[in-house]
Amino acid sequence: MHKLTHILRLGLKEFISLRHDNVLLLFLLYAFTVAIYMPASSSIIGVHNASVGFIDEDHSALSRKLSESLLPPEFKAPEALPYDQFDQAMDKGQYTFVINVPANFQADLLAGREPSVQVNVDATAMSQAFMGAGYIGQIFQRELLNYTGQTDAAANTPARISSRALFNSNLEGGWFLAIIQIVNNITILAIVLTGTALLREREHGTLDHLLVLPLTALEIMLAKIWSNMLVVVVCTWISLEVIVKWALGIPLAGSMALFLMVTALYLFASTALGIFLATLARSTPQFGLLAIPVVIPMLLLSGGSTPLDSMPEWLQWVMQCSPSTHFVSLSAAILFRGAPVEVVWPDLLALLAIGLVFFAIALGRFRKSLAS
Repeated sequence: MHKLTHILRLGLKEFISLRHDNVLLLFLLYAFTVAIYMPASSSIIGVHNASVGFIDEDHSALSRKLSESLLPPEFKAPEALPYDQFDQAMDKGQYTFVINVPANFQADLLAGREPSVQVNVDATAMSQAFMGAGYIGQIFQRELLNYTGQTDAAANTPARISSRALFNSNLEGGWFLAIIQIVNNITILAIVLTGTALLREREHGTLDHLLVLPLTALEIMLAKIWSNMLVVVVCTWISLEVIVKWALGIPLAGSMALFLMVTALYLFASTALGIFLATLARSTPQFGLLAIPVVIPMLLLSGGSTPLDSMPEWLQWVMQCSPSTHFVSLSAAILFRGAPVEVVWPDLLALLAIGLVFFAIALGRFRKSLAS
């Protein structure tokens, strides 16, 4: 009973220390508001408002039809561009796409000569260029088929492909990006908050004061874990309700309670990792340098930025040892697909096992650092 009282009071002490740390408080506020809202609402993955220059050398009804087929929000209204200004416009990056319809295009098409339309792409706008060129090809193909009286190009093919998007039928990139931003911020804060809290006590001498009290390394470590865990879980819940659901209007299908429980389990593993790194460092700058090669792979290789299946097989196996990999999988399954415990229990067990291993290693290192 005394141990639980010690852990509770030490955790309350962590809250008091955090309340007086204005920098960390501002970082918490930024991480769960602006850092989520801005990328999710502004950074659109795909083609959006792409600029188009249109060189019409045919001046026919068909060329006007092609120009009018490029509609918002994917494309801006095409701007008429003289042929002699083509190179200058592309060199200045004035347009992402410049389309050139040659003279006699309509006549050649009706005569069955298979004329070509030139689509010039500024490939420095990588995602827009790659996807937009495909969009333009599909749009023009549909318009040309309609103009020549063919209703469907797939009618002559042996099979018809029907694509359906589940869980995000409009393919809104901001939906997934908002959740991934929360996952990334949880990872950063879990490691930073616990690591800096331990180093702050060591630098201020308060850790030495704790050692003269009847406290064990386990009690000190558990106090730091539960207090920082509670702060991040509460911030996550508020961010999901206020920023994700209300401000961004993203529907969340799954159980909020289950996701917050998974978040707490993930924080158990991540905060232990933060304490382990803090025992290796002798100052806050050293801790920052140690955290960079740990946090960056956790963010980039967890399956949030790029699909895990696209990575080399050996790297997929290595990343199974990272708690962030399982947390990303659990977040998408619970919040978007509404998966219950019966579906996600393998990732839950893996996350628990990794957390216990990290906690045991960090506890052993923490005891050794206190004894030295």
